[in-house]
Amino acid sequence: MTELTFQELGAGNKSTIVLLHGGGVAGWMWRPVAAVLMSDFHLLIPDLPEQGRSLGTAPFTHALAADLVSDLIHAHAPGGKASVVGLSEGAQVTVELLARHPDVLDHAVVSSAILRPLPGCWMYTRGMFRWAYRWFMVPLKNNDGWIRLNMKYSAGIGEKYFADFKRSFQEITESGFVNLMVEAMHYRMPSGLEKADLPVLVATGALEYRQMHESARDLLAVLPRARGVTVSFGNGSTLAKEHNWALTDPKLFAATVKAWVRDEALPSELSLFK
Repeated sequence: MTELTFQELGAGNKSTIVLLHGGGVAGWMWRPVAAVLMSDFHLLIPDLPEQGRSLGTAPFTHALAADLVSDLIHAHAPGGKASVVGLSEGAQVTVELLARHPDVLDHAVVSSAILRPLPGCWMYTRGMFRWAYRWFMVPLKNNDGWIRLNMKYSAGIGEKYFADFKRSFQEITESGFVNLMVEAMHYRMPSGLEKADLPVLVATGALEYRQMHESARDLLAVLPRARGVTVSFGNGSTLAKEHNWALTDPKLFAATVKAWVRDEALPSELSLFK
């Protein structure tokens, strides 16, 4: 049976949280959040298909990723249920899980799941992404300056994670990059979400694209027990910083997850989604 490569942390007799990473990186991005959560929870941190140590599990699709995460929960979470937290691409996979396998979920956090087309989406074809990979990744896979530029301005990731980011940048294959980008850009609201009768926290950064906020509204309208919050870091913040808040403010992210899965009051730094 195909299984995602994953890391397991914390005590197995505690409630389980599954952390699903963003696109083009791997489970390493959860290291600072996991450091806060692992004393209170049992953590499962998979590398999604065609990324990290799951490079050989292909092709990346949201459906395959959701099915394999469901299998992971059945096999490794006590009682066969877990809370699932997804960021960006991982948030899209979490949405797919809510539609396909709500029975394995206890709580969910969906942080920045884009479900609507971005401007110029008609250009986001397999051919275009193959061209982008060959021109902007292959020749520059050993160019630390270019990698740092992408890490800082596209992903909002700090210098301390450079070695991890560089490894992910260098390892991703053309097939993996194309599948990842096509799936991300063309993912839309799946059917069946109205059956996901469990607490779902929908989060977006204040500076994110209009389409991201509209996607959040779509989720809040269909999910029976969803709540929306906005993440804002005020003056001097950026879209990338707020989008990738699991790395830019891991203590706040971990505190949010802990409060949500325990049905406690959320951190005061968050504001209700408008």
